[in-house]
Amino acid sequence: MNWFVDPHKMRMPAPNEVLPGRSEAMPVPERHAVLGVPLRPPYPAGSEIAEFGMGCFWGAERLFWRIPGVISTSVGYAGGSTPNPTYEEVCTGRTGHIEVVRVVFDPKLISYGELLKLFWEEHDPTQGMRQGGDRGTQYRSAILAHGNAQQGEAEAARAMFQDRLSAAGKGAITTEIGPAPAFYFAEAYHQQYLEKNPHGYCGLQGTGVSCPVGLFKDRS
Repeated sequence: MNWFVDPHKMRMPAPNEVLPGRSEAMPVPERHAVLGVPLRPPYPAGSEIAEFGMGCFWGAERLFWRIPGVISTSVGYAGGSTPNPTYEEVCTGRTGHIEVVRVVFDPKLISYGELLKLFWEEHDPTQGMRQGGDRGTQYRSAILAHGNAQQGEAEAARAMFQDRLSAAGKGAITTEIGPAPAFYFAEAYHQQYLEKNPHGYCGLQGTGVSCPVGLFKDRS
């Protein structure tokens, strides 16, 4: 755990503090190291995209690539002001970005509600600008909604899960929910990091509270 954290990393940067970034997109591998599918769009016809911030994106990506119905996953940065940032820039707290996992899924095989259930249960959405020992704006909890339907479902899920958390004596949810902004792919070494480094760091830790099973859609 980092016992000293730059206080600038614990607040969103002011406009005059934002790093300029660059116009060039980050190069990434052509194919997913586990699933063997392309990382960049276009994605298969009929697929949908979900994006989540759950703290360190290494463990979050592994969580989702293991789920049947998920077509592809990748990690990147979103929700800030710096175009095409580097990891080092994001870590300064001067880009405003969140570490995000992008999940491409087949809605005929897995619903968005099922992905939301994993999101709520597998991290602690009450911690503000941190997840466990990881502290800074990049680790805040977020749901980046692709369309009004996803946003409405995410907001309803937040209300239901807050009821469960409150009943269990937990705090208020700090998760940001809003329309998905630009997604910038992270560096190649971050993609499927825990497949390449199986003993690497994973900070995912939930609250122990289960998300209402009512989020599941009837796909019979």
